[in-house]
Amino acid sequence: MTALWTSAELEAATGGRLIGAERPIGGASIDTRTLQAGDLFFAIRGEARDGHDFVADALARGAGAALVRQDRADALAAHGPLLAVPEIGEDPVLTAMVRLGAAARARTSAQVVAVTGSVGKTGTKEALRHVLSEQGETHASAASYNNHWGVPLTLARMPASTRYGVFEIGMNHAAEIMPLTAQVRPAIALITTVEPVHIEHFASLAAIADAKGEIFSGLQPGGVAIINRDGPHFDRLVAHAQASRAGRIVSFGEHPQADVRAQRIVLRPDLSVVDAVVMGEAVTYKLGTAGRHTALNSLGVMAVIHALGADLARAALSLGTLSPPAGRGARTALEIDGGTAYLIDESYNANPAAVRAALATLAGIETGPRGRRIAVLGDMLELGAAAPDLHRGLAEAVEAAHIDLVFTAGPLTRHLFEALPVSRRAGVADTAADLIEPLTRILRPGDAVMIKGSNGSRMGRIVDALKARYANDPARRALATAP
Repeated sequence: MTALWTSAELEAATGGRLIGAERPIGGASIDTRTLQAGDLFFAIRGEARDGHDFVADALARGAGAALVRQDRADALAAHGPLLAVPEIGEDPVLTAMVRLGAAARARTSAQVVAVTGSVGKTGTKEALRHVLSEQGETHASAASYNNHWGVPLTLARMPASTRYGVFEIGMNHAAEIMPLTAQVRPAIALITTVEPVHIEHFASLAAIADAKGEIFSGLQPGGVAIINRDGPHFDRLVAHAQASRAGRIVSFGEHPQADVRAQRIVLRPDLSVVDAVVMGEAVTYKLGTAGRHTALNSLGVMAVIHALGADLARAALSLGTLSPPAGRGARTALEIDGGTAYLIDESYNANPAAVRAALATLAGIETGPRGRRIAVLGDMLELGAAAPDLHRGLAEAVEAAHIDLVFTAGPLTRHLFEALPVSRRAGVADTAADLIEPLTRILRPGDAVMIKGSNGSRMGRIVDALKARYANDPARRALATAP
């Protein structure tokens, strides 16, 4: 294991004191379920649980040390090495993690990219990770680690030798992005889109645009601001970039004045082909994921690659082998009655723009001779008073995509269900779990079924149930059908 931090570096960065025999530190974690041997375990205090209650388990699982509050150290010292930090801030452990992240950022010469946006930020971050990893040592946020603990944890995990760093930055309130981008200090900052996501916490879409525009405040002097040219808030975001230390603003999209412009997008069931002009250079590339929204975000990826001075042609080739992240369009073949149906897993999260994009992608999926396109939709959350109308308004997108059948889960999607023609109504339920049996009863070979909803709607339960019952794995099928 390559050492990520020495004990002296840890003590200097956090102001803490190492107690017990030193072990090599090769990573960082806040979750014992995913902790790897040699990780520094941060005993973060969450809304429901205190990480100090899991220190013994973390050390038993091979953690290199546990970073704990000084006042808890004596009671935990018998379990293994500790890094005890002083009582600073509301949560001293989180404060120490932010300090360690700052030390990681200070010691690296990596070119750092920050990504935010209402839709597509995780997929864009993963595309950048995929492309840049083939051009140099790349460090990127795991999953959607984009909040007040995810960003400093990702920084703390970054090796000094990193060449490219890619950080996802999220928010659901104003003034949340500003301190995070200040930690990341990106050379390049990208905004994918501005959509009515978390709208219950904002007075308007313009206010969401202002919150997204905070990402430019952390730009290093002379940095590059990359903005979607197609969005209605482009000028507002440009104003934020101009007020920052950005030395250059680059736009992307289908707009004729975009610096990175799609001249043609060919959409196929499992991939897309993009003819683009990147800062005046013609580039054609295949994208290994489907959907117009993904193709448009790939233009932002190409803008980043150009701004970094990385190899544009090599990046174009890399995009052809890109696959969608879990919960964001991943596809699974389901064996049903001697034939095959297809599952499109969009269960990670949802908002009106993302649901429309997912429905449009489902429309392009090829079905079998008797196959149908089936959408299983859960509630979109944090939409405020407009939520019923925003759900009801998806009926038009369902019609435009020629979706054959729609299942809905939750009180908000019931508004959509009732707005649909009777011929498209497949089933309605209070929870995602209640839809599993009705859905499995009607599935047949040739079907394409897409699952989508906000995390709180727990639509992933349907995905897991379908995989357990029908995925091409005899052991799993036997387990799913056991009495």
